[in-house]
Amino acid sequence: MDLKVLTYIIVGVTFAVYIGIAFWARAASTGEFYVAGKGVNPIANGMATAADWMSAASFISMAGLIAFGGYGTSVFLMGWTGGYVLLAMLLAPYLRKFGKFTVPEFIGERYYSKTARIVAVLCLIIASITYVIGQMKGIGVAFSRFLEMSYEWGLYVGMGVVFIYAVLGGMKGITYTQIAQYCVLIFAYTIPAIFISLNLTGMPIPQIGLGSEMTDGSGTYLLDKLDLVVTELGFKEYSTQVMGSKLNMFVYTLSLMIGTAGLPHVIIRFFTVPKVADARSSAGWALVFIAILYTTAPAVGAMARLNLLETIQVGPVGEETGNLVYDERPQWFKNWETTGLLQFEDKNGDGRIQYYNDKNEAFAAQAESFGWRGNEMVKVDKDIMVLANPEIAGLPNWVIALVVAGGLAAALSTAAGLLLAISSAISHDLLKGVFWTGISEQGELLAGRISMAGAIVLAGYFGLHPPDFAAGTVAIAFGLAASSIFPVLMMGIFNKKVNKTGAIWGMIAGIGVTMAYVFQHKGIFFVPGTAFLGDLEPHWFLGISPNAFGAVGALVNFGVAILVSKVTAEPPEHIQHLVEDIRVPRSVGEAPAH
Repeated sequence: MDLKVLTYIIVGVTFAVYIGIAFWARAASTGEFYVAGKGVNPIANGMATAADWMSAASFISMAGLIAFGGYGTSVFLMGWTGGYVLLAMLLAPYLRKFGKFTVPEFIGERYYSKTARIVAVLCLIIASITYVIGQMKGIGVAFSRFLEMSYEWGLYVGMGVVFIYAVLGGMKGITYTQIAQYCVLIFAYTIPAIFISLNLTGMPIPQIGLGSEMTDGSGTYLLDKLDLVVTELGFKEYSTQVMGSKLNMFVYTLSLMIGTAGLPHVIIRFFTVPKVADARSSAGWALVFIAILYTTAPAVGAMARLNLLETIQVGPVGEETGNLVYDERPQWFKNWETTGLLQFEDKNGDGRIQYYNDKNEAFAAQAESFGWRGNEMVKVDKDIMVLANPEIAGLPNWVIALVVAGGLAAALSTAAGLLLAISSAISHDLLKGVFWTGISEQGELLAGRISMAGAIVLAGYFGLHPPDFAAGTVAIAFGLAASSIFPVLMMGIFNKKVNKTGAIWGMIAGIGVTMAYVFQHKGIFFVPGTAFLGDLEPHWFLGISPNAFGAVGALVNFGVAILVSKVTAEPPEHIQHLVEDIRVPRSVGEAPAH
């Protein structure tokens, strides 16, 4: 069957299931809208949490990052998985025991201050909107390929789909939709990886295939072959390449870890289970489901890079016939050119594609002797690699269609969870909690849906010109959460002496420092042309990239909060007892009701 027809069928069926579930499980009360009535089974919640967690950044962008960044991009694997362990062990059970709907609600009560709650809401919205921008980039990439249209129109279509099922269903609908989406995305990720691993190494387990010998009879191991291919074209050695400096890699990993533990859309999932014990169980199951994809990603990235380079460099480097003739390019190349995410420019007029690192001065001089006049693959968007990989490898059409469906599932599932976190922050924490305490339940539901729709439009606008590729944009969001939300949660649970004044000024200082650093390198509110320092390594503080600066902001937050608390009045006695009660494991039974 034709690939286009098959893709429409598979994606259409999965979308029908998602939207059908959204209608079936649509929220009728605020409890169902925010926390699915607190009645979700721990295993089901673990699967939904995994889908919520494995966003466009994980499915679409992470393996693309690994493909081009090699060893250095392992910070994403270590940071995101390590952060989830941190969240599961140090935050989720205690927050579930506290028994509230949202993170700002916890902060408002723990720090006995509406002002603290408002500041937390603003921090949450800033981090979550930035995160949704990353998802919108992934949605635009996936829909542009699926519908064979420009990236911009793909983004508009994706915004409409998110609006239909996220705004209708609330947390109840989103939870059961995400269970279906997890099944789709994990099959879509692992099945192509198995096929490609078999093709290249004869090993059906991709994790093992990454370290296995090639099937070409050369006796060369896959990683050794990849190192040879990339260095022959002037790129850095794949298996030793680092991201900036070792300090930057350490800070980047730390920022992703603590940012994970501060992101409200993941934390809120632990409020949907009946008991505190179920929150711990959900976390364990979610780690199992997440590990399936995260251990596969390095193999997918390495194999995608090798397949891409060998498709273009068809013979020995430097020989006239060693490069692919542009008019003989494969169909997958033409398909991605339609989206604008893959672009070729014939700089030397020979009708062949030269793809190499022309920033490497030593190799650029050698390339000039070959008659090459610069890298002709002027755009290879990192975010296309996972979706393009099955096509590049020549896999069956049904596998390619399944990957498109999986990419859409990953982007849409996390976008929905983030939008719900934004919605609950505005309608529940700001409107009902501060400005209009007497609002009816139906009025609160309406306000939640309106704010969710507004967030879709805002994120879609920024998604047209994102500050970075999907995973890079998401890393900025993690940094914002790390610098603002994580410290006050940790101190709120484990330090009874931190008071409301310290918490408020800590959040403001942490997110203020981080935003100032990001904006001077990425542009003010990510507007192109307003980055007055430019995103160049020589301008980075101690060599720390803007995407990694959240860990520095978190240190500022901790420092300011503790210092201010020492010179101002201690928290009231009942608040100090509350902090102690949260940590005492009296029972693993029912948590306090909202």
